[in-house]
Amino acid sequence: MSSIYVFDAYGTLFDVHAAIGRFRAQAGPEADRMSDIWRTKQLEYTWTLTLAGHYAEFWVLTERALDYALARVPSVPKSLKASLLDAYFKLDAFPDARAALKGLKAAGHMTGILSNGSPAMLKGAVDNAGIGGDLDGVLSVDVLKMFKPRPEVYALVTAHYNCAPRDVTFVSSNRWDVMASVSVGFRGLWVNRSKMPDEYLDFAPAQILADLGSLAAAQ
Repeated sequence: MSSIYVFDAYGTLFDVHAAIGRFRAQAGPEADRMSDIWRTKQLEYTWTLTLAGHYAEFWVLTERALDYALARVPSVPKSLKASLLDAYFKLDAFPDARAALKGLKAAGHMTGILSNGSPAMLKGAVDNAGIGGDLDGVLSVDVLKMFKPRPEVYALVTAHYNCAPRDVTFVSSNRWDVMASVSVGFRGLWVNRSKMPDEYLDFAPAQILADLGSLAAAQ
C-alpha cells in the first residue's frame, strides 16, 4: 500500500466556492453561476496556455477568470472583485480536510500537496486552514512554468519524496487530475463530492470517495 498521500489543493482540500460564499448576499441571486464560471475559466486558462507553450502564474489567471465571470454575470457587482480575490487567497478548507490529514499522519504516512497554485497562494490557503503542520511538502507547478495535467508536474512528487510512482496515492476532486495521476503510475483516488458521472474509463481510480472523511477506509 502507498505510504505517501498527495492531495490536489483547490476543490479537494480547499473549497473553491468559499469565496463567493462569504459574499453571497451582496452578490445576489446569480452568485453561484458567477462562481461556477470563475472556476471553469480559471482551469480553462491553465490548459490552453500550457497547450500553447505559454505560462502565467495561477494567481494572474485567477484574476483574469474573475474579470471574465463578472463580465458574463453583470448582476454581481464588480465592486466585489477585490473582496473576492482576498477571500480566494485565504480559502476555507473543507471541514473534513484537517481530520483526513491528521489521520494519515497518525497512521505513519507522509503527506503533501501538488497544485497549480502559486507558492504564495498555497501558503495563504494552508496558513488560513492551519494544516501546515500536517504536510510534508507543498509542491507548486510554478517551478516548471506549466500546469497539470502535464506528466512533468506529477514527477515533482516522485522527485520531492525520492520515491517510485507506485509509492504515491494521489487524491483529487478533479477526475481529469486523477486520470493524469493514474497515467504516470500513481494510485489515484477520486473525491467525487458532487456525484458526477465517471470519465476517462481507461484510467480508472483505485477508489471513488464521497468526501475526505472516507479516506481512512481507502488506506
